[in-house]
Amino acid sequence: MAQETTQQAPPSAPTAPARALLPFILPAALVGVAASLVFVGVSTAGEKLQHLLWGPLPDALGVGRSSVLWMFVVLVATGIAVGLVVWKAPGHAGPDPATVGLDAPVLPPAVLPGLVLATALMLAGGPSLGPENPVIAVNVSLAAWLGARFLPRTPGALWPVLAEAATIGALFGTPVAAALVISEALAGRPMPGRLWDNVFAPLTAGTCGAVTTALAARPTFDLKLPPLGHPRAGDLLAALVIASVAALLGMCAVRAFPYVCAAFRRLRHPMLMLPAGGVVLGALAAVGGQLTLFKGVTQVGQLARDPGGWSAGQFATMTVVKLAALLVAASCGFRGGRIFPAVFVGTALGLCAHALVPAVHLSVGVATGVLGMLLAITRQGWMSLFTAAVLVSSPGTLALLCVASLPAWLLVTGRPQMQVRQDGTPVR
Repeated sequence: MAQETTQQAPPSAPTAPARALLPFILPAALVGVAASLVFVGVSTAGEKLQHLLWGPLPDALGVGRSSVLWMFVVLVATGIAVGLVVWKAPGHAGPDPATVGLDAPVLPPAVLPGLVLATALMLAGGPSLGPENPVIAVNVSLAAWLGARFLPRTPGALWPVLAEAATIGALFGTPVAAALVISEALAGRPMPGRLWDNVFAPLTAGTCGAVTTALAARPTFDLKLPPLGHPRAGDLLAALVIASVAALLGMCAVRAFPYVCAAFRRLRHPMLMLPAGGVVLGALAAVGGQLTLFKGVTQVGQLARDPGGWSAGQFATMTVVKLAALLVAASCGFRGGRIFPAVFVGTALGLCAHALVPAVHLSVGVATGVLGMLLAITRQGWMSLFTAAVLVSSPGTLALLCVASLPAWLLVTGRPQMQVRQDGTPVR
């Protein structure tokens, strides 16, 4: 007699009651506001010093602000200044940035002043890195240290998650990016409850961080490009090709990353590694011009305001030079992140595609170029999609971005990342 077996679906994770989530609101809000203020403070300090270095100072010396000589001098001087901080500051301004990603380790409080100073000097001096990685590290460490001291009953593992979400929300001026990144990070981990219960506190921190930044700095990422409207077959083809080319180009830098890191590590001392990096960056700036310096957010806006002001060859040159500058700056020891300069590289590539083939819509070229480049550099799928969509603010591109992300992701998944271990081997 056959026996029937019934298979029961596994019970779904229980939903947390409201009283279990309410105690996390205050810690999350405090972390969100504090993380945003740290981000705004570091960015403002870097901008003030940048204005001095690239404005009144060269004018007073009678040197052109955009001259090759001045770019070379400032980049080498920045390498020397950051090298001194890394050499002499307690904790050497944190770990080698080539060995860490967005998931920052908790650092001792004594290390943080040196890391902040090195980051502000880097932002002002022109190396092609953004503030995201060191600011996340500072906020994670402060949250863990202050949280354990003043709110010891809050789980210690929660503070780094709150700080990371708050900083990402502050960086982009919206909590959506934080929610997407945290959801992606939680996807591979066993969770005690429902996804939204686990995301509740980080989303609260990201919201408070985003609101604080919006009130203090009013950031915007919309490039004001023409909206796409209804996508056509040609737009789909362009999206697939550009995203894939961007991903392949980004993977060239990723593949070269451990070799460039090894070359700088042979110099063994930050007072050799960082000035040498400044020399290489100065040579690259001589080729690409001042637009290829700095983290790239302001420069992306300049490109988008006048996409017809440069030829396809000039856009291609800026694409290659900026990607090489990102590779060198991330390898030689400058403290900084890779998201914002990767956005510049993807934007320049998309504008190059439009200049070569005018039928390529501007929004499609820029959005898919940024998407493919960020997928290769960061391996953060949701962040890449979100950033590309925010830049063009065109609903018609959303479906194209989702489709274009598929071949681009196949090109980058399972391959080495732009991060190395302490022994120099690439992280996969």
